[in-house]
Amino acid sequence: MINEGLQQLKKEAKDKKTLKQIERIEKLMEKLHTKSGLTLLAKGKKLDKALRTVAYEEDLVRLQIELVKLQNWIYENKKRVLIIFEGRDAAGKGGAIKRFTEHLNPRRYRVVALPKPTEVEMGQFYFQRYIAQLPNPGEIVFFDRSWYNRAIVEPVFKFCTEEQYEKFMQEVPGLEHALIDDGIILIKFWFSISKKEQQKRFKERKLNPLKQWKISPIDMKAQKMWDEITYYKEEMFSRTHTSYSPWIIVKSNDKKSARLESIRYVLSKIPYEGRKEASSILHPDPDIVQRYHRQSKQVD
Repeated sequence: MINEGLQQLKKEAKDKKTLKQIERIEKLMEKLHTKSGLTLLAKGKKLDKALRTVAYEEDLVRLQIELVKLQNWIYENKKRVLIIFEGRDAAGKGGAIKRFTEHLNPRRYRVVALPKPTEVEMGQFYFQRYIAQLPNPGEIVFFDRSWYNRAIVEPVFKFCTEEQYEKFMQEVPGLEHALIDDGIILIKFWFSISKKEQQKRFKERKLNPLKQWKISPIDMKAQKMWDEITYYKEEMFSRTHTSYSPWIIVKSNDKKSARLESIRYVLSKIPYEGRKEASSILHPDPDIVQRYHRQSKQVD
């Protein structure tokens, strides 16, 4: 009935402006008639929010198709890709990794989220347990937190000595240079979240039984330790952001845009076959994703 009415209005339209408005309504109706659009409307979501969600899901699928193409190219050419996800608690690292990997071949990628080191590991070369997880030829590895625990979490919560911290800060640029020199494609993301948004997400975790497992004693201290974490974060950027291994800042107060734009960044940096035929824009929004600069304004 609605479509028939729109067709009749198009026939009766007397000027181009009216015709364009009708055509715009048609496109909106097409989006809302998708499964996700109808589900959102059934749940009582506002029209504009439903449309934004549908647009996000459509763009995500297009980008995930490109990720599958990228993974195939990496496998066929025996490339090694390491993507590090860092950021404050609740910044959206895990959610972004989930969207990266959702449709990838599970035999050709790994997600690494190491627990606290064992007593044996504490006596080893600090990087040893991370080196064991580096990508093999044809593989993508996603680090959900990484060796950069020693740059922020460990000194803030006194899990390492000042000497250990300083030794790490001196060694990590050289290690990353060696990895890149050996052919590993290394990308370092920092998901940036405001203090207010972090507090909001912590509250959501407490109320949602499916997310309560994410809450840890350290999370509870994150808000109180905000300024100290900021200090070590800035030290990390200034001492480990290099021309060959830059920090890529992703503004993640909006989870959906952070996911889309971080995927775009990865796709834009690796020259995989078929990239020119992509049905979505592959260059990230510079207002959301940018290289670290000391003078740049950050939300955290």
